[in-house]
Amino acid sequence: MKKNDIILIGCLLLIAGVASLFYVFVNTDENAKVVITIDGQTYGTYLLKKDTTIDIEGKNTLRIKDGQVQMLDADCKDQICVHHKPISKAGESIICLPHKLIVTIENEDSQELDAVSD
Repeated sequence: MKKNDIILIGCLLLIAGVASLFYVFVNTDENAKVVITIDGQTYGTYLLKKDTTIDIEGKNTLRIKDGQVQMLDADCKDQICVHHKPISKAGESIICLPHKLIVTIENEDSQELDAVSD
């Protein structure tokens, strides 16, 4: 590799690092909500900043704590949702397929339209 190739790769890595730090530190929303849906129907909406534990139809237990959401317990066989890492950013989700359960984090901006079509 030539010297210019190394400089180019270094610059690209620097830009990627700055962009990821920007995403981590700026992508926080005080009004972020945790939306729980079961089989396409909204089960409940909770504030991400308020710590709480939610029993979902006696099948799943969800915990919101310190701005993170984690599935504590589920009575399904595979337990994939329980082993999922805690989520904290808008757009992230935890899914329990056997119970048709989706837990998503949304912020107020995610409800707005991106564009209007004629």
